[in-house]
Amino acid sequence: MEQDIKLFAGAASEVLAQSIATHINVPLSKSATRKFADGELKVKIEENVRGTDVFIVQSTHSPAENILELLLFLDAAKRASAARVTAVIPYFGYARQDRKDEPRVPISAKLIANLLATSGANRILTMELHAEQIQGFFDIPVDHLYAVPIFTEYYHKRSLKDFIVISPDLGRANRVRGFARRLSPDLPVAIVEKRRTGPNQSSVINVIGDVKGKTALIYDDMLDTGGTMVDAAQAIIENGAKGVFACVVHPLLSGNALARVQKSCIKELIVTDTIPLAKNKTNGKIKVLSVAKLLGKGIMCIHRAESISSLFKEVEE
Repeated sequence: MEQDIKLFAGAASEVLAQSIATHINVPLSKSATRKFADGELKVKIEENVRGTDVFIVQSTHSPAENILELLLFLDAAKRASAARVTAVIPYFGYARQDRKDEPRVPISAKLIANLLATSGANRILTMELHAEQIQGFFDIPVDHLYAVPIFTEYYHKRSLKDFIVISPDLGRANRVRGFARRLSPDLPVAIVEKRRTGPNQSSVINVIGDVKGKTALIYDDMLDTGGTMVDAAQAIIENGAKGVFACVVHPLLSGNALARVQKSCIKELIVTDTIPLAKNKTNGKIKVLSVAKLLGKGIMCIHRAESISSLFKEVEE
């Protein structure tokens, strides 16, 4: 007999969790998150989860209480005797600090990994980590999905003639090459070489590759302030490209990022719903694609103890 499955939504991912529930035909289970007068969070699971397979959907973008709510959720499920607890984290926050590259700084990605395991997570399902090696920070299984099938499904519906795929920095070149191969085996790749001068601060040094007369497609895992993306797009145009499009998995869109994108030479920005976009953070250039179907399939593969590698293929209709 198949073990019961319970799907819960954290406050940061309620809409996405409901969409996942629809795709896998599993109702969202009942829970409540409230605050005491001083702002302290109180999480309560409002139905029996003893012996069940629990999945908790929560992205951990700002504010930091999104992380805290997930930790409290995990602890509640563990103490309620769930058979297994999986943290489904569409966007894994604090992943950019993944190494000690200067004195007296934390490795925050490792700290969050430890907190998740200590709080009761038996495994992690996440999407498009900032760096693949973060999987090694966990002492529990990690299933790492990529948004590539979602983007390729979208771009295969248009002509890719004269396109070139752009890596916004040297560190993402391998992932971008894989994306380009999925779009078309013959698509060329170029790389924007930049120098990072501080958090959210960088300058373009060079564009490696011939973009002249081509339509450029920039692929990145996140867009925070938009500075890197907009500067890269401008450098590509200055090197002779006839147009620039962009696709980004996690739309942080901090500060005046939206205005930057709107004023930039980027013709279209495709993002996903790993982070919910407020109405005031959308404009005519931005199109949102959902990761609900992909995450839903991942959840069911875990629940049924099936291979998850099939999810790296094209999203099925």
